[in-house]
Amino acid sequence: MHFLNFNDAMEIIGTFAFAVAGSFAAMEKGLDVFGLLVLAFVTSIGGGTIRDLLLGITPVSWLSDSRTISIILVAALLSLLFTKHLSQLSKFLKIFDALGLGFFTLVGMNKALQFDLSPGVCIALATITGCFGGVLRDVLINNIPLVFRKEIYASASIVGGTIYYFLQLQFAQEMAFVLSFIVIVLIRLLAIYYNWSLPGIYSKNKLSRED
Repeated sequence: MHFLNFNDAMEIIGTFAFAVAGSFAAMEKGLDVFGLLVLAFVTSIGGGTIRDLLLGITPVSWLSDSRTISIILVAALLSLLFTKHLSQLSKFLKIFDALGLGFFTLVGMNKALQFDLSPGVCIALATITGCFGGVLRDVLINNIPLVFRKEIYASASIVGGTIYYFLQLQFAQEMAFVLSFIVIVLIRLLAIYYNWSLPGIYSKNKLSRED
């Protein structure tokens, strides 16, 4: 009997979380079922696809794992049950997006660690894995991606990825994963709740004067 290993289990949960986040984003924009499925897929596989291409892994992971497509389809269909709670979609989207960010950042880090890359490169690949599905999703629905705004998003991924890199050198992988995951999700959710943000380059007043 085949059992999932820890990394596979975390990737499945992360895929589900990001597929739900993509579906909620589609419903917020009033897209049809096809648009919902597209956003669910793009959000779930976007970051991992870019990571695999940068690492020279072909075919990319989701093409060789039939479970990924099934998980995304199930997550998208389950998300449709929330259509009666449209007023709460923004809240649900942020929660599932934070969960997906945490899972995929660390899944990306584990994949990078298999190639014995430098710490900086590992953290960069982890951040790409965690963030770029959301970037592609936001571009498709004509939103400025979160990583390009002042919001604490990629920063949470970088901090959590850095913590995980050093923790896994000293502790069991599972413990390092759980602790780092909690850090990423907490940073992201606290940033949303308290409206934390990075400093902007230009103020609105300055831009309006220049116009």
